[in-house]
Amino acid sequence: MNLPSLRRRPSARAAAVLDLVLTGFIGLLLMMGFRRPFLWVLTYIYIDIVTPQKIGYFLLPKLQISLVAFLLAFLGWLAMDNKSGVRFSFRQGLMLFLLAYCGYTTIGADFPVEAASKWAWVWKGLVFAIFMPLALRTRLRIEAAVLVIVLSAATIIIGGGIKTALGGGGYGSLHLLVNDNSGLYESSTLAMLAIALIPLIWWLVRHGTIYPADARVKLFAAALVFACLIIQVGTATRTGLLCVGMLAILILRQVKRRMLYMSVLGLLAVISIPFLPASFTSRMSTIQSHQGDESASTRIEVWKWTWDYALKHPGGGGFDAFRGNTISYQKKQVDESGSLESVETTQIEDKGRAYHSAYFEMLGEQGWAGLAAWLMLQGLGVLQMELIRRKMRKSKAPHAAMTLGLAEALQQAHLIFLFGALFVGIAFQPLVLMLIALQIALVQQVARDKAAAAGATVRKTRARRPLAAVEST
Repeated sequence: MNLPSLRRRPSARAAAVLDLVLTGFIGLLLMMGFRRPFLWVLTYIYIDIVTPQKIGYFLLPKLQISLVAFLLAFLGWLAMDNKSGVRFSFRQGLMLFLLAYCGYTTIGADFPVEAASKWAWVWKGLVFAIFMPLALRTRLRIEAAVLVIVLSAATIIIGGGIKTALGGGGYGSLHLLVNDNSGLYESSTLAMLAIALIPLIWWLVRHGTIYPADARVKLFAAALVFACLIIQVGTATRTGLLCVGMLAILILRQVKRRMLYMSVLGLLAVISIPFLPASFTSRMSTIQSHQGDESASTRIEVWKWTWDYALKHPGGGGFDAFRGNTISYQKKQVDESGSLESVETTQIEDKGRAYHSAYFEMLGEQGWAGLAAWLMLQGLGVLQMELIRRKMRKSKAPHAAMTLGLAEALQQAHLIFLFGALFVGIAFQPLVLMLIALQIALVQQVARDKAAAAGATVRKTRARRPLAAVEST
């Protein structure tokens, strides 16, 4: 779906200046990578999230900056990076399986052209997520990746938050940096992931070493969190509001005074209602019942169709298999006028409707095997973060608090994604794959710390043996 754009095309001179500035900035990052190859990894993260090639008008759209950064990141690691302590994890193997399986289903897809179009970006997202943990072999690199992910997403979120605060927004009408309805520029995806990033924002404030938390950092973080919240109003997506509630529940696990916390949340919710636009409150009211809302009713019917399709096609139909669906259902509209209540029923016929759920997206496109591998990839991430959290809570290691905080933040971000993914078809969203890569990198960092501590203990034991032998004589 292409939305009309309110983004005015600048003059030829202004557009040329914009292109030159963006191209110069990216070119500078790529040049710096020859001195520090890891910067190419960060550059690709920025390009993949923000897609600056869509922001430009003349020069940038013609340059393959994403492919260049992708190749440089991999070749730079292969040729110049230190690979000590690097290993291939089971979850990377799961992503490798998904990569191969998606390639297989794409070959025999129900809609080959559309499937090839989606495959063009899915394979890059999976390959980069498989590669990322190999490059994130130090705590500083993990922190740098988190920082770039947050700031790259903030480029979009801050602009959307400002437009919302100035009175813009509404479902399908919040215009961001580009006139595009894919990736992080899709309203439901942006609303959900903006909330998922809030725990990582505060982890950077509490434990960040690249930008130590002074007053300016804390002020910027608070403003960014506010933008993440207010953009829910700007996008007017029900998924975003549900994810806000999910985050509030997850925070309960960390706060000490839970009753006070819940009371403050309730008070803020009541105070905010008069300031919300009527269009937002009207749309949010449809959460209570799906039968009166065409969008929600359509999702239910598509999910039923997908289930039946998977029973007949257990191997899946390849990317965009939803284009073959045909649905029919009744929409009920209740009209309450005084003491009278009337129910109007309308027959809806539709076809080719998207899944609007990552779970049914995987089931319809990749079948039962693909869904099982995808669920295992997600579930192991939540479990691994929980194990690290419990281990670090009792640890007295120098970086225990930092590791504990990151495990909690990544777990919360992942759970918010898994909850929001019930209603949004973003099973292979690149930013989410990057968060999975961060989880794998953190698990491997904890393993390296454990091995280093064990090695130090062995060295101390060996150093004491000669002394013990002397004392015994």
